[in-house]
Amino acid sequence: MAQLLSLANEGVFPITRDAEGQLLPHLPATGMPHPGTVQGEGKLAGVPSLFVRLASCNLRCIWQLPDGSYSRCDTPYASFDTREILSVGPQHVKQLVAHNLGQVRHVVLTGGEPLLQKGALSELARMLKEELGLHLTMETNGTAYYEPLAKHIDLFSISPKLDNSTPNSAKLAALGLQTSGPLSFHGQRRRNIEVLQNYIDFCRATNKDLQLKFVVARASEEEEIKRDFLDQLRHWQASDVMLMPLGASMEELQQTTPLVLDMAIRNGWRFTPRVHIELFGSKPGV
Repeated sequence: MAQLLSLANEGVFPITRDAEGQLLPHLPATGMPHPGTVQGEGKLAGVPSLFVRLASCNLRCIWQLPDGSYSRCDTPYASFDTREILSVGPQHVKQLVAHNLGQVRHVVLTGGEPLLQKGALSELARMLKEELGLHLTMETNGTAYYEPLAKHIDLFSISPKLDNSTPNSAKLAALGLQTSGPLSFHGQRRRNIEVLQNYIDFCRATNKDLQLKFVVARASEEEEIKRDFLDQLRHWQASDVMLMPLGASMEELQQTTPLVLDMAIRNGWRFTPRVHIELFGSKPGV
């Protein structure tokens, strides 16, 4: 029996047709009459794209902003609370994508953490590459690696989590959360140098692309990135290192963007905006 994929509530987005090609009765969350949006982050920011959002994550990120407030993962419905999920086969997802491509040739596999569904996702990625000829980005937290899936991916968007992402007792109390499951193990799991090196080595051997995308909110994280990650890794290039300001709204981004921009330029790293937030705000499905 074929493996199923568990998709978060928006699943494949933004779309205007179902898996049979029938027009949906409502516009996508973008408000536009056609499928697709733009990639909001990283090396391909601005590129027309469709997204496939998988449910569940092995980490539970809770960051602290400079003003002392807390910011959970910007897609908590794919990590913290995955009750609203859709279980479908890779063929169904491929059909959804096929009926909603238009001129789009880029699909982003995101989460949650996609590697938690590596078997079924490998089959979907194969279909999207071999049958539809698409460019694939996979967004991952860099804690797991699976070469049968990796061989179908064009760009690995890896977001290693800094210490500020760890859900400590003060954060849990402020958000009314109990220490359990991934909330307990986040600190031990968030940094996996062996897995990150596997991605870098695979990309150098196969001429694929990657980006190490760090979410940044504090000046001290400049040294953390160097000491705990870059100094431990081989064969990365400055153009692979991307800094993204912490924030899930324009108000939050205003707190962190000047610091992150300065840090990126000073080190010869790349600064990445969050274009989708600038265009659509923090709503899902865009």
